[in-house]
Formats: sequence, structure tokens, C-alpha cells
Amino acid sequence: MESSDAIKLLTDNRKARHDYFLLDRLETGMVLSGSEVKSARSGKIQLVDAYGAIQGKELWLFNAHISQYSHANRENHEPIRPRKLLAHRKEIDRLIAKTREKGLTLIPTKIYLKKGKVKCELALAKGKKLHDKRETARKREAESEARAALGRRG
Repeated sequence: MESSDAIKLLTDNRKARHDYFLLDRLETGMVLSGSEVKSARSGKIQLVDAYGAIQGKELWLFNAHISQYSHANRENHEPIRPRKLLAHRKEIDRLIAKTREKGLTLIPTKIYLKKGKVKCELALAKGKKLHDKRETARKREAESEARAALGRRG
């Protein structure tokens, strides 16, 4: 049986690591309806075009797709709707200051269960240019070749 502190990954935004430099991460809670939680627990979430934004003094998640729950009735939720994220006031104020800097945005990197609650990890990110993406791919390839060479010797 798994412990109550265990983190169960529901979805991961791998494209974010490819398209952005992830500078700072923040764990936030999510305000969800019951059918959204049921659907999220079964892993029916997509973060492909999702992004975080600050409106007023609140943190929101936009374009995250949580599929409708199959056993819900007419009370089912909209798959794509703005979802409120929960964070401390100091953290939100810090994010407001950081996102005003040129080129910084909030990207959800993963959604997971922690102690029975659905959490969203937001990253403060800066967009990569094409040459940056190529450089990252070259580094990754060089590291894998080095690992393979060490494996052959040992």
C-alpha cells in the first residue's frame, strides 16, 4: 500500500522543457469541481497549450484540458475553462514582479496528486530560440554518448 505522502504524477508537460528555459518552480493547489477531480485521477489531463496568468491579484491556469468524466451526469464540467490556482500572497506578488520582466511567462510543468489533493507545478519560463533548442539537443546527445562509452569500458 502506498504512503499518504507519495506523489502520483497525473500528467507531465515535456514540451515545456523543450520550448522553454525553466527558471523557477512553484507548487500550487487547484480549484476543481468533483467531476474534474475524478477525471484528473484517471489521468485524462493535457497541458499542451496551457499557461498560467495573473488576473487582478489571482493566479489562473488557462487552456488546460481535463476530459469530461464518463460517469458524471448533466453536472459535468467544461473540458477547457480557466481554473483558479492557489498560492500564498507573497508568492503571487513575486510572480507579478517577475512576469513583468521581458520574455518571462508561467508554464504548467506537471499536475500530480499529493496527500489526496490535485497540485499543479508552475514554472517561470523564458522562451528558447531555435539555436538554443539545437544546442540542448547536442548536449543531451553528447551526454548519452559519454554514458555509453563509460558503459562499454566497465
